[in-house]
Amino acid sequence: MHNVVLLGDSILDNAAYTAGGPAVIAHVRQQLPPGWRATLNAVDGATTDDLQPQLASLPPDASHLLLSIGGNNALLCQDILETPVTSSGEALLLFYALAQDFELAYRGAVQDCLKRNLPLVVCTIYHGNFPDPDYQRRVAVALTVFNDVIIRIAVEMRLKVIDLRSICNCADDYANPIEPSGSGGAKIARAIVLAVTEPASSARGANVVAN
Repeated sequence: MHNVVLLGDSILDNAAYTAGGPAVIAHVRQQLPPGWRATLNAVDGATTDDLQPQLASLPPDASHLLLSIGGNNALLCQDILETPVTSSGEALLLFYALAQDFELAYRGAVQDCLKRNLPLVVCTIYHGNFPDPDYQRRVAVALTVFNDVIIRIAVEMRLKVIDLRSICNCADDYANPIEPSGSGGAKIARAIVLAVTEPASSARGANVVAN
């Protein structure tokens, strides 16, 4: 028996945003092969600081961990998009400081997951669906700082990565600017099932799952 445990935030705990339709966890359970189970430990609103309680409540039969976290860390820093600066160099230094702080937090979260000695898959942070095109562009650029951290740590630790930027790539994938819709959740679930059920690669570095 395999039991995939979903850890993280509302990318996975999205039932409140699907207008009564299936949430990610329901799609995952439907798409997993016979003999597989899925458990939802992710909590809407969680940041890297909130992962310990989710790990503490892992079911005894947990066999795989799926982590999608960091989006709320980024949201807590969204004021940087409106911060006045006197040069592009000053702006880059602000983003560098963000990257340093997030790397420390995210690395700790991944290491805490790996202490369970279970296969771990991580996810990038998607770009969302903001109504203001200029704001959307700024978000996409800012999130490269966070996603670079996620991918570099995945490469270093030879983890599979689900690139949610490539999966949730149209307006219908979102219930609001930052939450996945029922149809977006179905796409995320397909990537999760593929990531946890396909044979492990012996290649060095990360293995990216994009669809």
